[in-house]
Amino acid sequence: MSCGNECPAQALTKPALSEREAAELVDRVFGLKVSWIRSLPSYDDQNFHVRVSAEGADEFVLKITNSEDSQNPELIEAQTQAMMVLSAEGFPSATPYLTKDGNKMSLESGGTRPGSKKHIVRLLTYLPGTPVAKITTNAQILYEIGRLAASVDKVLSEKFQHPSVKSLHRGQFIWNLANVPLLDQYIYALGQNKYRGVVEQVIEQFKGKVIPKLSSFRACINHGDLNDHNILVDSTSVSLENPQYIVSGILDFSDMSYGYYVFEVAIAIMYMMIESPDPLSVGGHVLAGFESVLPLTTEERGALFLLVSGRFAQSLVIAAHTALLYPENKEYLTITAKTGWKHLMTMFEMGQEAVEKMWFETAQAYAHHAPA
Repeated sequence: MSCGNECPAQALTKPALSEREAAELVDRVFGLKVSWIRSLPSYDDQNFHVRVSAEGADEFVLKITNSEDSQNPELIEAQTQAMMVLSAEGFPSATPYLTKDGNKMSLESGGTRPGSKKHIVRLLTYLPGTPVAKITTNAQILYEIGRLAASVDKVLSEKFQHPSVKSLHRGQFIWNLANVPLLDQYIYALGQNKYRGVVEQVIEQFKGKVIPKLSSFRACINHGDLNDHNILVDSTSVSLENPQYIVSGILDFSDMSYGYYVFEVAIAIMYMMIESPDPLSVGGHVLAGFESVLPLTTEERGALFLLVSGRFAQSLVIAAHTALLYPENKEYLTITAKTGWKHLMTMFEMGQEAVEKMWFETAQAYAHHAPA
């Protein structure tokens, strides 16, 4: 769910290639003949699932980056290198198929129409699996997702040493959790929505209670978008009553930036709440998995409620704003809002103390009986 540092203040030009144009692009840039192609949903980039006639891996995702982010090739390089680092460390992350010139990406025109803008294109290995959004989550997979969130950030912070890493200092990047206060300039998109007051309350509390504590949090590189559509899983059991899952894919590194470990667990909790039949209980299971790798400090735990609330606010406000820019893509852009408003309201009605008590007690129970 990325966009450039100035997003969403300006309308980005999302790529708009036809399937035929995309297939021709794969042939011309990567030297592969496409036998089958279909469009995949996306926020502001354009993605295609393609099959080709080639030896070895024959399924790929053609990723065409929006014209704004395409002006920052170093950032795209960092995202691609991070995926390669994680793959080398055993994570289910895509890797790039090289262009005919031996490069990981190429800057190409976005179609044959006059005035078409330039877009960075990459061909990434296709990862099989089912998005978390399409399963009924249980404690086991929520715990695993918490472990994943901590492990990804830990590896990126310890092993990622490519020169492009400096591009992840993204200052005003709207999706970085530290930038919740920037939502002030986009909140008009909610109109006189009856929930607007809660979002304004989140922003003000964030300014007063989280921002002053950032220096006490442990810094790292965040994936930044471990949502229910960006994590793929495979079932490892035949039991319909108690299915077990493993993570089979990590998608979409376009929101990577320098941040803090506690940001990643807050983001994961928020997105796992979206599809859960028991959303308020989610946090404890995700937190337990995260802390099995990286226990949070007292200061980090104390900010968790407002960080989760802050991510809800980011998602809801930015989606409302971007839907005004791209009304034709409104259904996809507002997918989180369908249940997001309800969950944010429920959190605030229950109150920080009660929600934290539930999360922390659930996480503590794992200390005595951690899953195998």
